Amino acid sequence: MKSEKRISKRRRSRISLKFGKFMKYICSGEQLKAVDEMVPSSESIGTKDCSASDYSSKAGEVVKHPDIGNIEEAEWSLRETSSLNYEEARALLGRIEYQKGNIEAALHVFEGIDIAAATPKMKIALALANRKGERHKRRSQNLSSPPMSVHAISLLLEAIFLKAKCLQGLGRFKEAAQSCKVILDIVESSFAEGFPENLGADCKLQETLNRAVELLPELWKLADAPRETIMSYRRALLPCWNLDVETTAKLQKEFAIFLLYCGGETCPPNLRSQMGSSFVPRNNIEEAILLLMILLRKVALKRIEWDPSILDHLSFAFSIAGDLSSLAKQIEELLPGIINRKERYHILALCYYGAGEDLVALNLLRKLLSGSEDPKCLPALLIASKICGEYPDLAEEGATFASRALECLGDGCDQMESTANCLLGISLSAQSKVAITDFDRATRQAKALQALVSAARSTNMRDLSILYRLSLEYAEQRKLNAAHYYAKMLLKLEGGSNLKGWLLMARILSAQKRYEDAETILNAALDQTGKWEQGELLRTKAKVQLVQGQLKGAVETYTHLLAALQVQTKTFSSDKRFYKGSANHARSLELEVWLDLAFIYINLSQWHDAEICLSKSEAISSYSASKCHATGVLYEKKGLYKEAIKAFRSALNIDPAHVPSLISTAMVLRKLSDQSNAVIRSFLMAALRLDGMNSSAWYNLGLFYKSQGTQSSKLEAAECFEAAASLEETAPVEPFR
Repeated sequence: MKSEKRISKRRRSRISLKFGKFMKYICSGEQLKAVDEMVPSSESIGTKDCSASDYSSKAGEVVKHPDIGNIEEAEWSLRETSSLNYEEARALLGRIEYQKGNIEAALHVFEGIDIAAATPKMKIALALANRKGERHKRRSQNLSSPPMSVHAISLLLEAIFLKAKCLQGLGRFKEAAQSCKVILDIVESSFAEGFPENLGADCKLQETLNRAVELLPELWKLADAPRETIMSYRRALLPCWNLDVETTAKLQKEFAIFLLYCGGETCPPNLRSQMGSSFVPRNNIEEAILLLMILLRKVALKRIEWDPSILDHLSFAFSIAGDLSSLAKQIEELLPGIINRKERYHILALCYYGAGEDLVALNLLRKLLSGSEDPKCLPALLIASKICGEYPDLAEEGATFASRALECLGDGCDQMESTANCLLGISLSAQSKVAITDFDRATRQAKALQALVSAARSTNMRDLSILYRLSLEYAEQRKLNAAHYYAKMLLKLEGGSNLKGWLLMARILSAQKRYEDAETILNAALDQTGKWEQGELLRTKAKVQLVQGQLKGAVETYTHLLAALQVQTKTFSSDKRFYKGSANHARSLELEVWLDLAFIYINLSQWHDAEICLSKSEAISSYSASKCHATGVLYEKKGLYKEAIKAFRSALNIDPAHVPSLISTAMVLRKLSDQSNAVIRSFLMAALRLDGMNSSAWYNLGLFYKSQGTQSSKLEAAECFEAAASLEETAPVEPFR
């Protein structure tokens, strides 16, 4: 410790000795001339510019340069030309030490400059220089002499900047930021209307200001001061600094990146000077989106070069904000040639798919996968297959896309191969639901299982989404033991973190008539999920309780669910950060709960309570097939068959594929006995085409055939009853999907 102190003391003594010798020549009497007159050549050591590249390196990095001069040469140059005051001389000596890489020595020199005393002089001199420039245009000479020249001010501001760089290199980031901030304060207070262009002749002053404006936010970042970082970025983007377009664009991009990834929320900007109709961002994400959109507009106007990372960050921002349709609009507005046409199709398809416009996304993917574009684009093939698999009428096309993806892979990535096989299985499963003959249905179901098993094996049974799909497919084909095996494996891998796995297991157990086990699973799931995610679990639990005859418990569960949904709906309406889809899901679930309660009261012949529940559901959505169907069931139970038929027709007008309304219509028409048998049979057959596993449809079709009285119809009725009984034995309390 003592040796270190002696070394430090010797170093300071050596610097002081040099500085004393240095000042001996330049401070020997009267001031001779202003600093801007003292050096005739820009190559002299006294005013030799330290270029931007000399001190604009990365945080904490100091660039060392060859020793191009020494103190004696600087003394000689200054002595031959003029004299400097104490602060200016220290600024020059500090610059020399900094250029040599001696940042501690340079800092020691810079700390000897009395910035507080020089600041008022610099402000007055800058203000007078600005007025002098303005009056020079009007040929006026009535100006007092400034206390400092512009060159001297430039020298001192550079010294302040280099002091900040020295502090940065030593890891004293907060002190560095405070030092750098002094430069901005001096310039901002000197020029009320911004840095004047008539001072642009002094390139060093503008350059130092530019570097200080850029450096200040970086220093606050290193000091772990997010609030100060954001305030300094906002200050840097004010128009008063006379920054060039490239520097401004760089600051806007860096600010947007910091807002997106800083991990904290800060106060929104105070834009009181904006007009009432102007957009004011309310949070980090909105402010970042605004900045990135400004950059895109500059690219469109060809003020800056195209930077692909702008679109990457904007995509992330819009994804977080849940507004991918706006991202699609921004991409569509980009000029041709900025991004490749194939890439444009692909990005737009992803945006529209994320925004819920599946068919628009599919059309874009079809264009991308056409023969004239890129028919072997693997990501596009997989996304197209995924979209088609969600629509039974497009399932065949989805299977084609998945098969093409497998052909493109060859001996490629196992993960991609498993994804393609999974999507193929999903599409084949969807195809089986619209198959006309039993043979076609069975064939496609077998191929779907084969593809899904292949996908699961290629991932060593470790991919959660594939295991879920495999278990779901076995369950829908009523192969419940296999479905239970894979659902159990899924829950073990997930650790109970996914709501879908719990629900699938509970529904499989209910199909196996293991209601107590199903309720145990649901209670465990409720213990491990957040309150906003418990809606589906509570509804399934209520239905399990109903099947067990626990009417009071089921009603209490529904009541608890309704209370939670009402609080959730109020939260969504007051907090705009939640997505619209979440709020819509809560309202849709609330509608279904009121309808479930209505059916309970209808079965109990409590008409008034049932009507109250139906009125509650109508307040949520009057345009609902399920609500119209429940109303029709109420009329049917009351014996008002014509009113029931009207309600069922309203439901089918809203949703022609609403299976419960098709079955109920056939049941009421059979009771009325004023419709032809062909009409009744057509409704039941339509229901079975849409849902071949519906036991109620098979049972009512059996009743229809039985009523015919012929020998052949009795045989067909027996087959229908057998199918209905078999399906009823394996029917879950809720659909598996």
